[in-house]
Amino acid sequence: MTRSACLIFNPVAGQSDPDKDLKKIVSILEPEIELDVQCTTPEKDAGQLTKTAVERGVQTIIASGGDGTLSAAAGALVETDIPLGIIPRGTANAIASALGIHDTIKAACQTILDGKTKKIDMGRCNGKPMVLLAGIGFEAKTVEEADRELKNNFGMLAYVVSGLQNLNELEPFEAKIETDENTVTITATAVTVANAAPPTSILAQGPAGIVYDDGLLDLTVVTPKDKTNVIAASYELLQSAILGESADHEDIKYIRTRYVKVTTQPAQKIVLDGEIIGETPIHVDCIPGGLTIFMPMQQD
Repeated sequence: MTRSACLIFNPVAGQSDPDKDLKKIVSILEPEIELDVQCTTPEKDAGQLTKTAVERGVQTIIASGGDGTLSAAAGALVETDIPLGIIPRGTANAIASALGIHDTIKAACQTILDGKTKKIDMGRCNGKPMVLLAGIGFEAKTVEEADRELKNNFGMLAYVVSGLQNLNELEPFEAKIETDENTVTITATAVTVANAAPPTSILAQGPAGIVYDDGLLDLTVVTPKDKTNVIAASYELLQSAILGESADHEDIKYIRTRYVKVTTQPAQKIVLDGEIIGETPIHVDCIPGGLTIFMPMQQD
């Protein structure tokens, strides 16, 4: 029996030719999967299109676009058991990187055709779905300043360029962190709550080896007071990501927890899966096994 799926395609994601991308995806998948292609618009995002498809009784959702598109589609599938296929075409492709999904159209499509699925955790941040992480402080400012022009000129390096530009405007803030076991108040420059994270999300790498199916959130707090210490702490976190070892630095704190609330003084902007969503406080909880995704065959 022919499989069927709703393909949700973002035509403005990334820097490639969307018409060519869509044609390639369809040519690879359609011999085996009957596709209902739905393109995102300013009026209808991937989340809305996914919800409509679920209401129609769709068997599978395939999302193609940047991290915002993939996150929105995933959020509409939480606890439905409907599998999500991921075809990354964005600037950062952080979700694909964090989950070990190939970042080329051909390989990503093959993962979907192979049909192997896995349940992973999801996060919920201020009522919104969270596949990757929520960042407060330095990371949020970095993402906010990495505008479309910067991304077009530098691609993934846009976030590095933006981060270097914002070092000169670094402002520590007071963060009250409440978990299901403890409450602490600390001076920080960045607080990151991760469900999953690629190595490039340096400010999430305190615990190292972030596991996306353990039922826990990974909280990293960077506490330096000046630019020099931020660079030192960031380097330590980069080493943590590369070596897979927990960061060992006096300005880096980390916690594993099922729930966290972060209140700051003054209020700080929040970046959720690459999108600015407002200001603190944030409430984040973990939804164990909340999302079913197609994974490459070689993964356990």
